[in-house]
Amino acid sequence: MRRRALVAVGLVTTGAFIGLAVLGFGGRAAFMAHPARRIACIVMVALAVAASSSDANVSSGRREDVSNRWIFLPFVALTVLWAWLPPLAERRELLTLDGDGVRYAGLALSLVGGVLRVWPMFVLGRRFSGFVAIQEQHTLETTGLYRLVRHPSYLGGIVWLVGWMLLFRSGIGLLLVLPAAPLLRSRLVAEEELLASEFGESYAQYRRRSYRLVPFVY
Repeated sequence: MRRRALVAVGLVTTGAFIGLAVLGFGGRAAFMAHPARRIACIVMVALAVAASSSDANVSSGRREDVSNRWIFLPFVALTVLWAWLPPLAERRELLTLDGDGVRYAGLALSLVGGVLRVWPMFVLGRRFSGFVAIQEQHTLETTGLYRLVRHPSYLGGIVWLVGWMLLFRSGIGLLLVLPAAPLLRSRLVAEEELLASEFGESYAQYRRRSYRLVPFVY
């Protein structure tokens, strides 16, 4: 039952996001006329189903930093804008970037970013939560993707978001990515402080040999 409920929630939220995009573009026929947009929607639905079939959860677990929950409301507001405004801007040709190559570059980034966003859900399983939380029998993950980057799923989310904006050749959309930066940083800091308090020196050593978000940069 829980698995079916998660799949249903994932599909409903993804459908709502796509629905806002279709609304911004002026209708389903116009939106789906370009193959890049059709492919992007199919991939989004597939990734939503995949994410819902992982062991990721929304549990507060054994310990949670509840002070970080404030970011959910601004993220929801931004998500509505991210879904609706770039298609609207393209339809009205507001600050659009030239060339269909930009659109296909956006599609490629959204594919890579989407996979990078979802794959850690399977790597972490029950340790992956929608909240900043320590789960029961929580262990520190430092292998695979996590050997180099401490937050690969967030990196995937950023790559996907930039790809989504380029899918509509939207300069306005790229500007809309910027407000996510302080929210994301707040989340990263909260997670790392909680993990540091839980794992102590082992997490401190891991931080010294890895990057927070972007390999070799940050």
